[in-house]
Amino acid sequence: MNNKKKQIAILGSTGSIGTQALEVIEEHSDLYEVYCLTANNKVELLAQQAHKFNPAAIVIANEQRYDELKQLMSDMPDVKVYAGSQALDEIVEAEPIDMVLTAMVGFAGLSPTIHAIKARKAIALANKETLVVAGELILQLAQQYHTPILPVDSEHSAIFQSLVGEDDNPIEKILLTASGGPFRLKSLDELATVTKADALRHPTWDMGAKITIDSATMMNKGFEVIEAKWLFGVGASQIQVLVHPQSIVHSAVQFHDGAVKAQLGVPDMRLPIQYAFSFPQRLPLSGNRLDLFTQPLEFFEPDLKKFRCLELAFEAILRGGNMPCIVNAANEIVNRGFLEDRCGFLQMSDVIAETMQRCTFSATPDYDTYIQTDAEARRIATELLAK
Repeated sequence: MNNKKKQIAILGSTGSIGTQALEVIEEHSDLYEVYCLTANNKVELLAQQAHKFNPAAIVIANEQRYDELKQLMSDMPDVKVYAGSQALDEIVEAEPIDMVLTAMVGFAGLSPTIHAIKARKAIALANKETLVVAGELILQLAQQYHTPILPVDSEHSAIFQSLVGEDDNPIEKILLTASGGPFRLKSLDELATVTKADALRHPTWDMGAKITIDSATMMNKGFEVIEAKWLFGVGASQIQVLVHPQSIVHSAVQFHDGAVKAQLGVPDMRLPIQYAFSFPQRLPLSGNRLDLFTQPLEFFEPDLKKFRCLELAFEAILRGGNMPCIVNAANEIVNRGFLEDRCGFLQMSDVIAETMQRCTFSATPDYDTYIQTDAEARRIATELLAK
């Protein structure tokens, strides 16, 4: 690296990925500097982060919280304060920014990611919905604007790390690992009565509520399958999901000579975040180290009857077009419904499946199609949930 500190914008700085990214930046403050922080609603934490890291600007997506944030930042007049989705799109285009970490959750991350790509900012991608909804469009834009996309999800980072040095050696299969979530050992009957409190107790990872519920349904893994298809140019038939409760093997790649390369480590999201920041270099990182003597490494096939969301994600890949966008929109609705006690655990996949049947299908979507599809699918899923 040169002597100039890399200027990083963090979209979603108050979430799990965002806060851990700030830990990485703090540990390597000689190399990285925060240019911008954004949040959706958490004004108090955003203001605390701004006081600590002194960014050039901060953005609160919820415009109704702007005055509150402005007041909290009144003692730091040099930090510019903005609000709204348009401000998110504009801030990522700021000239000093070198890299944008897209750690926002949901469809809302798509537009600022597109703006960042068009501004030729390197993308550290943690917002999986961006590729789930519009993978083809995102890859076309990244190629057009010569913008690197570095995966931050632990699984996709593991695959990326396994491919480094392999040049164009053909991939035979991607082995995408999954913890199995909190309900791995429960029966289908037991899943009918689980609560959000049960679902939020993830056995391995500390994540935000939305992603934790997606992990419990295994929709999170379905989205990662879709991401892997776009990131690594493979078909759905070349991606195998393995339930690996220990979360030590973060994923692996099998090549056409039968060799398998995997990336292993303790469950710590700071590692893939830091690797995206520092690639191709590896920097020192504080924390625990892997001890393979202390536990076995187990692998199981996922049960698609119990975790139908994973099956629906594979179906969305095979149908292509805007179908993954439909699945994502419906999932955001049922996920919120489950968290608000308006939806049962097994009902989530039922609503998603019916939304897939009812929503207008487009085999060749563009950006406007994705916007229309997202709105239509949300409306249909909301109506189904209200029945």
